[in-house]
Amino acid sequence: MSNILTIIWRYLRAFVLIYACLYAGIFISSLLPIAIPGSIIGMLILFVLLALQILPAAWLNPGCNLLIRYMVLLFVPIGVGVMQYFDLLRAQFGPLVVSCVISTLIAFIVVGWSSHIVHGERKIVGRKEQKNDN
Repeated sequence: MSNILTIIWRYLRAFVLIYACLYAGIFISSLLPIAIPGSIIGMLILFVLLALQILPAAWLNPGCNLLIRYMVLLFVPIGVGVMQYFDLLRAQFGPLVVSCVISTLIAFIVVGWSSHIVHGERKIVGRKEQKNDN
C-alpha cells in the first residue's frame, strides 16, 4: 500500500509542478502588453527552474514520461480542428506550399549564416596556414 501511495504522490507532484508553471506563465502573459502565449512563458519558467536546479528533474520525470508516452493522443483534437477547414486548405493549397517552402529556405539561410558568424572559421590543429602572395 505504501508503494502505491508513493507512486501516486510522485505523479501528483509532477503534474502540480507542471501546471503551476503553466498557470504562472498564463498569469504573467496576462500582465504583459505584448501577446506571448502563457504556455510558452510557463515552459520558460520551468526551463529556468530546472536549469538553475531550483527544481529537481527527478520530481518531474514521472509526469513528463507519461505525457511524452501519450503525446500522439494530444494531437488528435488539433487534427480534427484542422479538418474542419479542409475546403479552405484545399482552395489555398498552392499559396500554403509556396509560403512553407520559402519560409523554410529563409530559416535555413538565417540559421546557416548566424551559425557561421557565431562559430566562425576555426583553426585545425596540425594544419599549416596558407599564405596568400597576391
